[in-house]
Amino acid sequence: MLDIWTLRVLVEVADQGSFTGAAEKLSMTQPAVSRQIAGMERRVGVSLFRRVPRGVRPTTAGEVAVEQARDILARVNALEARLGSFTDLATGHLRMSAFPSANTWLMPEAIRRMSRAYPGLTLSLVRTGPGEALAAVRDGTVDLALLTEWELYPDLVAAKHDATQTTRPIETIEGVELVALLDEELLVGLPATHRLADQPRVRLRDLRDEVWVEGGFPDCLGPLPQLAGALGGPPRIGFFCEDWNGKQALVAAGAAVTLVPTLARSAVRRGVVLKPTSPRLPTRRLLAATTAPPFRMPAATAMLSVLTTIAARNAARG
Repeated sequence: MLDIWTLRVLVEVADQGSFTGAAEKLSMTQPAVSRQIAGMERRVGVSLFRRVPRGVRPTTAGEVAVEQARDILARVNALEARLGSFTDLATGHLRMSAFPSANTWLMPEAIRRMSRAYPGLTLSLVRTGPGEALAAVRDGTVDLALLTEWELYPDLVAAKHDATQTTRPIETIEGVELVALLDEELLVGLPATHRLADQPRVRLRDLRDEVWVEGGFPDCLGPLPQLAGALGGPPRIGFFCEDWNGKQALVAAGAAVTLVPTLARSAVRRGVVLKPTSPRLPTRRLLAATTAPPFRMPAATAMLSVLTTIAARNAARG
């Protein structure tokens, strides 16, 4: 089987018109170049060069071989350049995924900062189904994904986490590294005209008879047993809506109440007020999932740094 290096030698001999010239260009000895060409001729069973007074020229078969070799080498160079772009912060491509509340503020802000820092980098946000983000990173269809502990452990009863550890990789699952970004508090979203809207903190038991808006996972009411325990009974879910604008519209219209995580606070519309609850509901830990080193793309590492910086500053502001 012919190898790439032999094809490079073949093309260089044709370009230089001599074994000596090719040897100088390739930092080889002239006998080594001669042996490379002779070996190729033995393998293909035909002469590729003929001697002339001032060097060599390709035979008819040699011209065909040189033409094909140029095409193969061009394709190999293109492949190397294409693959190199995946590790190049100047021209690479980073594919990401996130869930709706993360897309209300955190992911757009991270994309804005990455675009300014690496203007040649192509950024794309793709959709993954509920619970599919980890598999997408593992399969290589997504380079970085935002997800929550609820997606990893649907039955998890979240506890208060140490905010000083938010940038520490907390787990690696089948080659995917999970990095904790922040712990989100769940606030109750009430109509501005609600009887409890002026309270500094809302007792969940006082909302037992309210109608609730449920959302798509993981932007949902969370671990329902904990909410039910605080309410004194299961929530009366009257509406299901995955879209944040639709959920808020229902709340602003006075039709229902809902839960709003930290990430979505900046997207709250007029007519909706957010209140901390009593008792406090379990926090929701936000995670970034990427391929574990050494296979992580530099662009994914850079985005991870941007996300942890944003999350740390957000935590510092409370």
